[in-house]
Formats: sequence, structure tokens, C-alpha cells
Amino acid sequence: MPSKTLAALALLVLALFGVIINNDIVASAIPPAGPTVQYPILFVTQIPVVADFTTIGSTFGNHQGDLSSVARGGDLWIRYPDGTLKNLTLAAGYGMEGFQGANAIAVRDPAVHWSGSKAIFSMVIGAPPAQYVYEDYYWQLYEITGLNPNDTPVITKVPNQPADVNNVSPIYGTDGRIIFTSDRPRNGAPHLYPQRDEYELAPTVSGLWSLDPQTGDLQLLNHAPSGDFTPIVDSYGRVVFTQWDHLQRDQQADADAGYGTGQNCDSGSYYGTFNYSDESADAVILDDRTEVYPEPRSCRQDLLAGTNLNGHSFNHFFPWTINQDGTDSEVLNHLGRHELHGYIPAAINDDPNIFEYYGQLSRYNPNEIVNMFQIKEDPLNPGTYFGIDSPEFGTHASGQIISLAAPPSQDADHISVTYVTHRDTYGTTNTPDHSGRHRDPLLLADGTLLAVHTTYKGEEDGTPPHNSTYNFRLKTLVLSGNGYWVADQPLTGGIVENISYWSPDVYVTYSGPLWELNPVEVRPRPVPPSPPHSLPGPEKQIFYQAGVSIGDMQLYLAVNNLALVVSRNVTTRDDFDFQQPYNLHVPGGAQTIGAPGTIYDVAYLQFFQADQLRGWFGCCNNDPYPGRRVLAQPMHDPAVNNPPSTGPQGSVTVAPDGSMAAFVPAQRAMTWQLTDADGDGVIRERYWVTFQPGEIRVCTSCHGLNEYDQAGDTAPTNPPQALLALLQYWQLNNDPPERVYLPAMQK
Repeated sequence: MPSKTLAALALLVLALFGVIINNDIVASAIPPAGPTVQYPILFVTQIPVVADFTTIGSTFGNHQGDLSSVARGGDLWIRYPDGTLKNLTLAAGYGMEGFQGANAIAVRDPAVHWSGSKAIFSMVIGAPPAQYVYEDYYWQLYEITGLNPNDTPVITKVPNQPADVNNVSPIYGTDGRIIFTSDRPRNGAPHLYPQRDEYELAPTVSGLWSLDPQTGDLQLLNHAPSGDFTPIVDSYGRVVFTQWDHLQRDQQADADAGYGTGQNCDSGSYYGTFNYSDESADAVILDDRTEVYPEPRSCRQDLLAGTNLNGHSFNHFFPWTINQDGTDSEVLNHLGRHELHGYIPAAINDDPNIFEYYGQLSRYNPNEIVNMFQIKEDPLNPGTYFGIDSPEFGTHASGQIISLAAPPSQDADHISVTYVTHRDTYGTTNTPDHSGRHRDPLLLADGTLLAVHTTYKGEEDGTPPHNSTYNFRLKTLVLSGNGYWVADQPLTGGIVENISYWSPDVYVTYSGPLWELNPVEVRPRPVPPSPPHSLPGPEKQIFYQAGVSIGDMQLYLAVNNLALVVSRNVTTRDDFDFQQPYNLHVPGGAQTIGAPGTIYDVAYLQFFQADQLRGWFGCCNNDPYPGRRVLAQPMHDPAVNNPPSTGPQGSVTVAPDGSMAAFVPAQRAMTWQLTDADGDGVIRERYWVTFQPGEIRVCTSCHGLNEYDQAGDTAPTNPPQALLALLQYWQLNNDPPERVYLPAMQK
């Protein structure tokens, strides 16, 4: 019998005497083996951690493999329907007992193949064999077979994956590819490693990647300046994941700009931020930290003076979707702040039509959330997604279980959040309705709801490094008398471990129960279809009118690593967005009026690309820290050849019918703003969006409509004249391959 199973039995003996384990008293004389379920459950064990900033359980920056981020000693386990446990990594010859040395492991993020016969997961191998031995450790992808009770499991490393980087949260695609997050630089350039987030300049994953393990073909599906997390492929073939959206100016640079003045954003700390001259390895360090987009944060009163701007902040973790080839990147069903948040500030201060939202408007969804982590789909109700609304810090990404029904056909105006556990479980105050904190919700095929649960309700208050106040255990949930779900039976009797390791400076020991995390059901599932690709009718009409083959255009785009983006009428905006200007008018052309008041002229749409230009020395270093943060820069990719514009750099002209069309770089995060004739911003995009080589992406409006625009109209259907102008310009400036005319284009 594996020693960790023996350790689990030892914990049961302790429970006979009511021993307190990690602030939780095991009450029953013989703890239950847990409920019988239909299929086995894979999960991982993890040495508890107290620190909750860029460590294994954190909301962000949890991808690093060093010893300060994730202790060694955890394993991949399987729980069979009758409650029997097997340590799979130990049975396959991985991991160590006691002292953690060269063969030590930590494990995370198992995902089961569609067949139910194998699984993929991330594992980091190795720990310092002696004090002061400094080595690099990276999470890599592994596959396991032999999951049945009498099988000997076999673990193999996934071939052709990026090396010397952290690859985590892998899932199986429907076409033999593997989708995962990685901190590999967007273009693979080592000098850009690691990408640093937009909040604390902390290392982050660069986005979602797709790998063909047989050929080594690697594609960046989504470039995320602050990070993507825990993808799944849902029953519609969509990749659903959490994206951290933090498109605001650098708070460390703002602090440096005011350092020592006691004004503006002076925090009393100096970070040594600066801009590189470009993204190249030999870029010059500039005595400059200028940012051009978005508008300044509210504490930069020096930059806001004389403007009508209130100052901009933006920070949340929302559900996003893409197709498995990376196309159609979008917040899940176009959900956003206006459907999910309880407060949204106004962008400007001199228009009574523009106001802050604090719940005074009637909307379909009554239940606000802040974030949505660890998303899983309900197998019995396709399109219903469960997740965790958690604060960013202090709770190891645990909080309230929530759900929302968002099948592809449902518009965001008719999607409502359900509070599965009581709203108090989001917070850290001990109230009668607070039933503890939750992570990793999982709906089973038999309708059972599982989650990782801790009885501790406050912020982490343990003794570093591993005596955590959080006692995460896998448990079933049941409906309580107050109408909300609460934790019920544990799935294991508890798994304990005695470990020691070098940190590498300090000798660390831990003896006690392990966290149980990342459950997933081992069962076969139908392979979902791929979402269909189809260019809408108005755009097809324009291609035909111009005499341009859609296939020729897609080939041109793919060869040049470009995408084509189109909007039909940028003067139309969603009817619930009153926090940025509306009543938009194209001089001499289209306009959409939602209310009496100021009318705003819009003449250009200016694109910005995410360039890794921000570096930092820290307070006291002579050499900059490795890696760089993204800054928004006016589009300047040399492959882009749009019709000339008299507007600001990186812009295209808005056509009289309100339409816009532009070539943009692919596989690089992009954002944009509508400007007036002087190039001053009027409407600013609040998200980074990634496009794929060869993608033709159509949006009907500026802030896309969920149902109606602010004039009460549905989405515009005009054939976009800006697209016609772009195609005609392209024909004059390119030598396309042999044309394919109308019959083929109508397929």
C-alpha cells in the first residue's frame, strides 16, 4: 500500500481522538469514505502554502515552478466510485517521500481525454539536493494512461512542447491538438521572458497556446497582456477560459512619476520603471516612461488637469471564448461590466448623459459578480457554466460558487448570474450564512455538485510557509435550508505527508494534511463539433462587388500574419452603456442619437498594438529585471498596409455610412479608440483582443449590441462601404493569386 495512503489511514486514527487538524475538528469516530459516485475523480494534492501572491493557489501569477511558488510533495490521485484512492504518480514511479530532492514533483491541472481513457496534466520535477543550490524548474505537460483500478499507470512527457518555460492548464482539443497556457513569450524571443502583467509587473502567462504534439506545430491562440487561466472546451466546441482584463496605465510608473512629491500617484515607493526603445533584444533603455493609451488613472491629476476625463481604472477576471483555432475572440456571449458588475464609473464629467452606474438602472441580471475563476460546464445542461467569484488576494482564489446559462444563442441582455452558494461566501466576514470558501467547482454526470472547500472563512492568516489556515478538501455540496448550497461529505479521509526540502536557502519541513485541488471526472464524453465559420451576408456582398475572392484575401492575410477587421456602423452602441459618450455622428454621414444632448463627431478609428516596452530596475538595482510589460502603442506593424489616413498614427478613416475596415497584426493583442477629426479620443475600447492570421472578423457596432442600440434599433445590416474602399485599395497595391469569382464565393 502506498505510504501516502497509509498516511491517510493515520489521519483517521488521529480523528478517533478528535485531533484538531488545520483548524478543522474531525468530528466522527470513523470518517466516512465519502459518497458513491458514477465515475472516478482525478485530483491533485498540494502542500499548503500561506503566501497568496504569485503562488500555486493564487488568482494570477500561479504558473511558476520555483520552490517559493510551489512546494514539492504533491501527487496526482484518483478516487474510484467506491471511495478507494490510488496515488497515480507514485504508482507510475514519480515523486519522493520525505526529503524532496532531484526526483521531487508537484502536480496540477489534470484534464481527461474525450475517450475517458487517459488524462493530461502539468508536473514540475526536481528540488535543490542541498542548501544554496539554485536551479531553474518549469512546469511541463505530461500524459497518463492506465487509470483503471488494476492498471499500472504510465506517464509520458508530451513531445514537442515549449521547453524552459512553464506550460500549465492543458486540455485536449477535438482535433488531436493540446490547448494550454504558457509563459512562452508571444514570439518566442528569450529577451522578452517573462511577460509581466499590467498590475504588479509580476510574471504572467502570455496567453493560450495550441500544440500538435506529433508535428510540433505551435500556435498562439490568444495573446493576453495580463494572463489567461484554466481553459475548457465546452459542448459547443468553444474554448472557454478566464482572461484577466487590466487595460490601464502602469501604476508603478505613475508612482515613479510622482515619487518624492507627495502628489498625484506618489506611493512612497520607487520602482525604477522605464521604456525600452522597441521590442528588440538590443533596444535602448530610455529616460522616459511615457504612455499614450488608455487615458490616465484618476491619481494622475497632473495629466487630467484641463480635460473632461475622470481617470480610468479597469480590473477584472471574466469568462472569454475563442474557437479552437483562436478566431472569434470575445467575452463569453458578449457579457461585460454592464451585465455583471455592480459599479461602473463615468469616463467623462461634462455630459449629463454620461453617468456612473451603481445599480440604478433595471437590468435582466440582478446578481453582480466581480470575477469568474475556474470555469466548468454543467454536463447535464450544456451552456451552463459554474465558476468562482473570488477576491484577488488573501483567499487562494477561493470564494463563492456562481453559475450562468450562456449557450451561444443567448444574448448577454438575457443572461443572469445564479448564486449557488450564499453571497457572503465571496467575502471574508464570518456571518451566519457564510458556509466556508470554495474552489474548483465540478458538476458530475450524475448531477452531484463537488467543490474544493475550506471551513475557514477569513483571509489567509497562517504561519509561513506552509501552516495555512485554509484546509482545502474535496467535498460534495447539498442544498441547505436557506436555499443555497453548502459543503457536505468529504471525498477522502484526508491525505497527510511529512516532507522536507531546501528552499534553497532555508531547510523547510512540513507534516500534516495536504490540500486536495483540481478535481475532474474520468468519463467518456462526446466530441463536440467545431463552430462553423461563415462570413455574414453584407460583407460577402462587398467582396462580390469588389471582385475579390474571400479565399484569396484569407491567403494574403495568413501569409502576412494579418487579420481583417470590419465594423458596419461605429455610431451605434449598446443601449446599456451610458459610461462613455454616445450620440455619435460621422461628419457628413451616419449618426445614431440615443438622447437629447451633446453630439460627438467621430472621424477615425485608431488601433493600438501591445508592445513589450516597459522595463524596471526596482528600487536599488543597476541591471533591469528580466522581461517586460506590455504598453499600448499606435499600430505600426510593417506588414499592415491600410489606405492612407489623415488621422492619428495607426488609424483608418470612418466611412460616411459609419463603417470601418482595417488590416491589423495577428497573434498580438490589439485595442482601439474612436477619435474626432483632431485625433482626440472619444470612445475607448476597454479590452485587449487577439486576431488570427487569415481571420476576417466582423463587428456590427462600436460597443457591440446585445439586443438594441441606444436609439432602440437592432444591429446594423448595411454593406460596409469602408470594406469596399479597403478591398479596392488592396487590389491596386497587391498582386493577388488567381481570382475565384461568385460561384465559389457563394459556397
